[in-house]
Amino acid sequence: MTALGDQALPGVVPPAGNVRWVKVLDQDRCIGCHACTTACKSENEVPLGVTRTYVKSVDVGIFPQVRRAFQVTRCNQCADAPCVAACPTQAMFRRRDGIVDFDKQVCIGCKACMAACPYDAIFINPEDHSAEKCNMCAHRLDVGLEPACVTVCPTQAILVGDLNDPHSEVAQIVGRQPVQVRRPEKETRPGVFYKGAHQATLDPLAARRPDGGLFAWATQGAPDPQLVVSGHPDRPISSAAALLSYDIPHQAPWGWRVSLYAWTKSIAAGAFGVAALLAFLGCLGWGDSAMRWAAPVLALAFLAVTGALLIWDLKHPLRFYLIFTRHHWRSWLVRGSFIIGSYGAVAGAYFLAALAGSTLARQVLAGLGMPLALATAVYTAYLFAQATARDLWQSPLLAPHLAVQAVLAGAAAMLPLLSWLSPGTAVTADEATLAIAAGAHVLMVSGEITLPHVTAHAHLAAQDMTRGKFARFFWPGLALAAAAVAAPWIGVAAAPLALLGLLGHDHAYVQAGQSVPLA
Repeated sequence: MTALGDQALPGVVPPAGNVRWVKVLDQDRCIGCHACTTACKSENEVPLGVTRTYVKSVDVGIFPQVRRAFQVTRCNQCADAPCVAACPTQAMFRRRDGIVDFDKQVCIGCKACMAACPYDAIFINPEDHSAEKCNMCAHRLDVGLEPACVTVCPTQAILVGDLNDPHSEVAQIVGRQPVQVRRPEKETRPGVFYKGAHQATLDPLAARRPDGGLFAWATQGAPDPQLVVSGHPDRPISSAAALLSYDIPHQAPWGWRVSLYAWTKSIAAGAFGVAALLAFLGCLGWGDSAMRWAAPVLALAFLAVTGALLIWDLKHPLRFYLIFTRHHWRSWLVRGSFIIGSYGAVAGAYFLAALAGSTLARQVLAGLGMPLALATAVYTAYLFAQATARDLWQSPLLAPHLAVQAVLAGAAAMLPLLSWLSPGTAVTADEATLAIAAGAHVLMVSGEITLPHVTAHAHLAAQDMTRGKFARFFWPGLALAAAAVAAPWIGVAAAPLALLGLLGHDHAYVQAGQSVPLA
């Protein structure tokens, strides 16, 4: 279907072949009319409340030497797209012509692509609940037409063309004129180039956030802790001041269910892992009820809760099976699902071996279960690392810290059961394990918040965790975990302290990591 005013691209013969479609956004020409936004909405039937593209504006300078700078914000069509790597079902995929496209029919709504995108360019369509973004109007390019935004731009500020064609206008601009890309340090090799853009529009932290969230056309408050408002919250007024005048807030992709999942998974991994460790060390008898029944049942119960939380958090929960039938192995969501499934199978087999009364089988299965418990605990570090935009989560110590958290949670969850079913040496050993794990956790958290962060994004996220809207979860959580160090002296009372403390930390850490604006 062709709209009035559509223009054919010269020399385009679909299919594209060796084409690399890119865009050049000439911000020297942009007048901030938002025609591209409305044309995109009309062409792609984008509902109200979300946008595939929008125009951000920043006021730069000091009165009376002030001007308004515009920047068109959209998907960057990366050559090494983090969203493609993170997508578990290949709903996000990169075409041979360089366009990063999406297939709504296989999207499960896990929001991994949103967490991975360094440009905050992906959203969940509120009508069909699938991930969506700019795909350069691929359906138009395929038939030789320009994207809708290019067609309607009154100043020809938006150009699209083949970067591999040296005669194309975009190739000549990119090759011969100074252009910029957003967030080059993420090494995504974007396919959207900015010409004449002010740095205050490209860097989401370069401009100051308006006092009280009062923007040019609307007020952007943040009553919802998941709402991420652009701009630097602490940028002082100076001779180089830049003030945001129009922008769009974004929702953090992962909410409280993911925070709770991190906690329940630690208990599931730690309960069986700690019990097996105590049994192999001779502190807990293989015939004791705690080792025969309590440990596997506790692990399976919390593993079931973990799986339920993950499915509940999907926008298309009935499509969860696609993780296993249409899996994309580069995604750590897929790898983690298979790890959790394997761990659950071993724990279930252990329970059946206990019913059959086979001690040898249980010992073999416990030996298999311990490394799987460790993998279950730490794979989330790799899942979070795929969220390349979230600098707080890029710590190389996150995996060992998650292992420590699993030991902490497992020892705490098992302590009441051991006190009831296997009093004596096992309780003493579990209390010591809990105290050591709690101390290690407190030390690692202390290092996280006291050592300087190498990026402004990580620093602001840590600040939001310790002094911002998530501090009310972080500090009580740290204090309760520190109190659990006294487990050998206070006994079973340390268990709820450790578990509640870990829950507070997990929620603060997961949410603060998503609190820094990206666009």
